Amino acid sequence: MYYPIKFRPVYKDYIWGGRYFEKLGRELPEGVVAESWEVSCHKSGLSVVANEEFAGWTLTELIKSDPIGVVGTKFPSGCSEIPLLVKLIDANDKLSVQVHPDDNYAAVFENDFGKNEMWYVIAAKPSSKLVAGLKENITKEKFLRAVKENRIEDCLLQVEVMPGDVINIPAGTVHSIGDGIVIAEIQQTSDITYRLFDYNRVDINGVGRQLHLNKALDVINFEAGRRKVKCDGVKVEVNDNCSKTVFVANRYFACERYELDGEVIEKCDGSKFCIYIFLEGNGAIKTGEANVKVNAGETVFLPAASGEYTVSGKLKALKTYIPDLINDIVNPMKNAGCTNSEIYKVLNC
Repeated sequence: MYYPIKFRPVYKDYIWGGRYFEKLGRELPEGVVAESWEVSCHKSGLSVVANEEFAGWTLTELIKSDPIGVVGTKFPSGCSEIPLLVKLIDANDKLSVQVHPDDNYAAVFENDFGKNEMWYVIAAKPSSKLVAGLKENITKEKFLRAVKENRIEDCLLQVEVMPGDVINIPAGTVHSIGDGIVIAEIQQTSDITYRLFDYNRVDINGVGRQLHLNKALDVINFEAGRRKVKCDGVKVEVNDNCSKTVFVANRYFACERYELDGEVIEKCDGSKFCIYIFLEGNGAIKTGEANVKVNAGETVFLPAASGEYTVSGKLKALKTYIPDLINDIVNPMKNAGCTNSEIYKVLNC
């Protein structure tokens, strides 16, 4: 009964947005468009099916009609949402400097889930930078002093990026996306953000955006800057026509980039759903009788009960899902000849 599902984008008009998504052939609303929520069960941007039989259904309605078939057997049978949110972000201007809580803090203080996320850089102007942590020597005391003296930027770990870079942003990591960068973001289904600094911007009434310094200080990991910022990934051959690079795998999400010139057969075995974000080229996904064309800039959701499916074309795409680390990551990478060190690198990015 299931086929590759596309959703209507949910656009957000935050002040730092631009018009990049027009380059993907999309008709945009007037004004700036900062984010396109591609797959979401969040109340702030619920996805609605755009194609075929279930067109017009919300993702929540689809899940409630068949929780196991849509979300998978690894999740509770009464599950009414997917715990992943996929979005595209057009940072025409700098995002605020911010941090997200983990599940424990969010449960107590927000009655919600925390927010671990990762970024894949789709486009970036030359010398673009983003923030992915604090500098190594920044303690809580030094950071507080910098905040009081309005020199928070001196504390930030800024990293130059280019298309194809992958950055994991665990909860507690201070971060910001610089201007001129377009990314695909994979995250927990949460919209909790603690803003630390917004570059002293004000609206037309001269009012700055709200900051959340006290909560941010509760959750910041002051050691995050010691981590390797970029995830190099490990490339494995899938078949003669397809390779994939495994970038990140943790209990919240896995992310792999497929590079295909031909076709590859994959399977949703009923345990979990998966999502493809198409980066370059075009092709199709075939499940049973359904054959859905795909193009760069589109996102496709495959319900857990989709069974065997074929991806064909000349394209690059990100695949994301919530993995069983042993069965979905460790064992397949070992079978592909990866070393323990390579597997460990992916699991600890």
